[in-house]
Amino acid sequence: MDSNFGRYHCQIALPGFGNKGQQQLQEAKVLLIGLGGLGCPAAQYLVSAGIGTLALLDDDIISLSNLHRQILYTTEDIGKLKVEIAARRLSLQNPETTIIPIPERVTSDNVIQLIQDYDLIIEGTDNLETKCLINDACVIVGKPLVYGAIYQFEGQVSIFNVKQEDGSYSVNYRDVFKNAEETEVPNCREGGVIPSLAGIVGCMQANEALKYLTGMDNLAGKLWLFDASSGSARTIKLKKTDIEIKSLKPTTPTVSFEEFNRHRQNYELIDVRQSDDHQTFNLGGKNIPLDKLESHFQELSETKGKLLFYCLSGKRSLEAVKRIKAIFPKLKVFSLKNGIQDLKR
Repeated sequence: MDSNFGRYHCQIALPGFGNKGQQQLQEAKVLLIGLGGLGCPAAQYLVSAGIGTLALLDDDIISLSNLHRQILYTTEDIGKLKVEIAARRLSLQNPETTIIPIPERVTSDNVIQLIQDYDLIIEGTDNLETKCLINDACVIVGKPLVYGAIYQFEGQVSIFNVKQEDGSYSVNYRDVFKNAEETEVPNCREGGVIPSLAGIVGCMQANEALKYLTGMDNLAGKLWLFDASSGSARTIKLKKTDIEIKSLKPTTPTVSFEEFNRHRQNYELIDVRQSDDHQTFNLGGKNIPLDKLESHFQELSETKGKLLFYCLSGKRSLEAVKRIKAIFPKLKVFSLKNGIQDLKR
């Protein structure tokens, strides 16, 4: 055992945990996708517990609006890559853990390669398309996935796709939310969220990871639901369906503001917000509200260069890109990642 093994004494003392459980954690390789409100507390507790290897995957930078719930970052970190700051702080917390920062965006092109070398995947993402993508990749490759989601005062946690004794796999995300990527649910920017909920759900995700890696009973086949406004929690059983996942759906192409700024001349901008919002603040370009987009399809299809759609948070612009791609799959259309909310300061 390592010379610094004494830091884990309190968990080693747990009935049924012992040195064996600690050794299992030290040998584990975990990939955490998303270093936001859920990923920050999950990462902190995994590292403090002595996970052997923790890879951090996120291509986002820290913004002011992150700070109320993403507790690894400070005001001085604004504008810096989340994975770089997180890796630095987590290494200080426990130098025994190998931290691997991966400043990439998960897509249908790279997700299989990204997850295949890890024992467990944890997702702390904030959009349904990415959640579906990660789930589908885990099902195809046969990886367990710790799921978490928050909205306003409500949180959910489960562990999907766990291999059972008979060789079958437990319920996955698609069994519970069949076509989730087609559902319109506001993200934290639009719908709001109480910051403490992110901490609670992120900690529960870390808890599920620790239990799975040490062979304890976990939430496979169950969904934990928490209401932060009332303080109530309940666990419901989930049912397996006959949904088959054999391939990945292509992800919607996005462009960060930094990338757009470097190659501004290559893009034609389209603001899909309402005209009042466009007049208050905009990045330029045409204003075609999302609800009027279809009447402009023919006009947009004749564009020779790249079209970049934007809105406040990035949600409506993603929807715009999906609608156009469905009809004009070869058109070069992109969504401005995270929208313009953090530019309105």
